[in-house]
Amino acid sequence: MSKFRKKEKGELPAISTASLPDIVFMLLFFFMVATVMRDSSLMIENRLPSADQVEKLKKDRTIFIYAGKPSSQYKQFGVEPRIQFNDAFIGLEDVQSSIYQGISEMNEELQSKVVVGLKVDKDTNAGLVSDIKQELRKANALKVMYIANARKDE
Repeated sequence: MSKFRKKEKGELPAISTASLPDIVFMLLFFFMVATVMRDSSLMIENRLPSADQVEKLKKDRTIFIYAGKPSSQYKQFGVEPRIQFNDAFIGLEDVQSSIYQGISEMNEELQSKVVVGLKVDKDTNAGLVSDIKQELRKANALKVMYIANARKDE
């Protein structure tokens, strides 16, 4: 009897799993770096109007204000159009203080170049938009842009 056995032909060697943790961590880091986090979750219905001439701007100096009816999961707030800043509903009287707060959270070199983006649902009445603009004037936030979808050529 021999102490050593000959290897049978056709046997596959065991798969080495030594590098598996390295691969898993590499994928984890890749998805952590490549994933874009959402700034705020919408609490309103936001079907944007369409426009002929749409220009894409950088978001680094933009503060967004949303306006529209509360979405189906927030019906406890009623059916009247509401104003949303970040992740909270605000009243018209809070627009000015919210803008000041948003500006103070920006980099110092961008604070003088701030642009307010209005994402207003297309079914929202113009009176609410006009009231928001009046509050923005009081806050000296005079650069306002309206966010719209690009109109598809028919």
